[in-house]
Amino acid sequence: MLDFLLNGQAHGDVAAKLMNADFDVNALRPYVGDDGRTYITVNQDGIATAVPLQGNAATATLRKDEWKQLDKAIIKAAKPRLRAVADVRSAGLTYTIPNGIGKTVLQTENIGDINPAVVSMDGLREGPNDRPQIGLTNLPLPIIHKDFSFSARQIATSQNAGSPIDTTSAELAGRRVAEEAEKLLLGVSTVADQYAYGGGTIYGYTDFPDRLTKTITSPTASGWTAATLVAEVLAMRDQSVAAYHYGPWMLYTGSSWDAYLDDDFKANGSLTLRERIKKIGGIQDVRRLDYLSGYTLIMVQMTSEVVREVIGMDITTVKWETQGGMLLNFKVMAIIVPQIRADQNGNTGIVHATV
Repeated sequence: MLDFLLNGQAHGDVAAKLMNADFDVNALRPYVGDDGRTYITVNQDGIATAVPLQGNAATATLRKDEWKQLDKAIIKAAKPRLRAVADVRSAGLTYTIPNGIGKTVLQTENIGDINPAVVSMDGLREGPNDRPQIGLTNLPLPIIHKDFSFSARQIATSQNAGSPIDTTSAELAGRRVAEEAEKLLLGVSTVADQYAYGGGTIYGYTDFPDRLTKTITSPTASGWTAATLVAEVLAMRDQSVAAYHYGPWMLYTGSSWDAYLDDDFKANGSLTLRERIKKIGGIQDVRRLDYLSGYTLIMVQMTSEVVREVIGMDITTVKWETQGGMLLNFKVMAIIVPQIRADQNGNTGIVHATV
């Protein structure tokens, strides 16, 4: 079955349901209530409300508790894979687009600086009368998604036996969606490498053109000590400050650094190298990321002018039927897109270091 939207018209059952529901994905999340009737959840004045089945909703097969079981399994599997994304979101660096599935591009502004103030004794000296330059940028809003399915017989067997459905496929799908969101933020996605659409491009920490770069010493090199890394992290902080970004910073490390970071900083000392680096002013934490390879380091100023996550749709599961209703298709999907930012002079608070 082919479902798509063309010139504002829906083609296909799933696309038609989304169009008729104003792109509310809850139209594809119907459930059977305790009274045997079919319901969908809609947002009414900020309150989630159960509404009886309308013509624009999918056919209900699952009970509400079964939807909860699926959602719980998917979110539980996704959370451990979203470490860098979680840091950005927990810092409040997000921009939420209501009903983001109905939009394909986010247009934002960047702004330049103005000249310094004038100093004079009587205030009569004429200074430059300037204004900041404002430019427009586009950010694509693709959907990250992964499918899985159950046969109608599997669902019926589960319901008749009173046993929970097997959520293994759902967990794997949720994990893959979360992994891709994390890789997009880091700039290491192979599926959507430098994803471009609508005149804009999605960049991450390691492929953003305006990021600061630095070469550091491999811990396997002759003469390397823990103090070498401390000095190089201090130099990375100085790079950020020189670009007018003063912290606070998060320092992310590649997987190969753990053996050195958790070793003693120096002989007869009580600190590990990781603890020593965390004592550097402005550094909030030192964290390993699964998808950073080797001895990579990334220092990120955790403020909205450097990075934020655009949330068009959090991790959500929808359902539709094919094969005459004998196959229940599910799609885990999310619109979680990194927006890496620099001012018009190309200054940013991201320092990407490699050996």
